[in-house]
Amino acid sequence: MQLYFIRHAQSQNNELWAQTGSWDGRNEDPDLTPLGREQARQLADFLGQPRVPVPDRVWAWDPQNLGGFGLTHLYCSLMVRAVATGTIIARALDLPLVAWQDVHEVGGIHHKDLESGHSRGLPGKNRAYFESHHPDLLLPKGLGEAGWWNRPYEEREERPPRARRFWNELLQRHGYTDDRVAVISHGGFYGHLMRAVLDLPDGHWFSLNNVGITRIDFVEVEEYGQVLTVHYMNRVDFLPRELVT
Repeated sequence: MQLYFIRHAQSQNNELWAQTGSWDGRNEDPDLTPLGREQARQLADFLGQPRVPVPDRVWAWDPQNLGGFGLTHLYCSLMVRAVATGTIIARALDLPLVAWQDVHEVGGIHHKDLESGHSRGLPGKNRAYFESHHPDLLLPKGLGEAGWWNRPYEEREERPPRARRFWNELLQRHGYTDDRVAVISHGGFYGHLMRAVLDLPDGHWFSLNNVGITRIDFVEVEEYGQVLTVHYMNRVDFLPRELVT
């Protein structure tokens, strides 16, 4: 399995923070900015490069994807910014876009009172919203009209187990296969996932730009057994400089 973990394109909240350094006016479930949509289009073009034979000098597993990506599966969280990013990619690559609830951003859908610091869970988008705004998205069977989140704020101690749960399920679905899996997710969750994958304690952080790509291969090698290889992290070299956020 090749895993391509990709952060969503620039959201309205990302732009808010970049311009003000504050979360005052934060949207609990923001959409992409115009710049973010252009980032997503550039990403889709990069991921959609045709697969070609690579030169002999390149290792057999093509660690820089010089021969293209050849994605076989595409997942995203149910947060609007990830769905919007995934939709642009899915249409460009003619791949199904499948929602995976567990790859949401830390905290879930919530409103934070800046004075008290208290965060209150909110419903999130429901089935009717997604069917209307993102009809190509394959939704979880259990998603109804009450909203996909509709629970309290996700506390800090709940996040590492969720990252491990996702990693284990990903391996169950795609481990020891030739699948090339892209997951459109979030920067905060990325840190928890990398700590789970690399078996690191809290205190280690991994930065990820908007539409940054991290590639992790998980394969069976006869001499060594199960081998995990991180080929690159936070790759954004396909973007013009003015689009890097």
